[in-house]
Amino acid sequence: MDVDHMVPLPEAWDSGASQWTAARREAYANDLADPRALVAVSAAAHRSKADQDPAQWLPPNTKATCRYIVEWTAVKVRWSLTADTEERESLTRLAEACPDTTVTYTPAP
Repeated sequence: MDVDHMVPLPEAWDSGASQWTAARREAYANDLADPRALVAVSAAAHRSKADQDPAQWLPPNTKATCRYIVEWTAVKVRWSLTADTEERESLTRLAEACPDTTVTYTPAP
């Protein structure tokens, strides 16, 4: 098992973390306050996902897609990270298959 960042560090960097202080980046990288931020995954899944966003990678188990996009979105919103056009369009399209799902989050400190 590996520990994976729901939103990988390179994706976070490209989505706004590059403008953060070193302390804020460290807080993001070690966020234990939100159980969605760091997830246990197989080493193969971790390598497969790498630093891709939901426009390029989704869990192989399609039953996990709704949960995945909710958790991805919650982490992005929690940390005020942006989404590029392709990512936003993909999340919007995928969310249509998850009509009874709500994204909840607590803003990061």
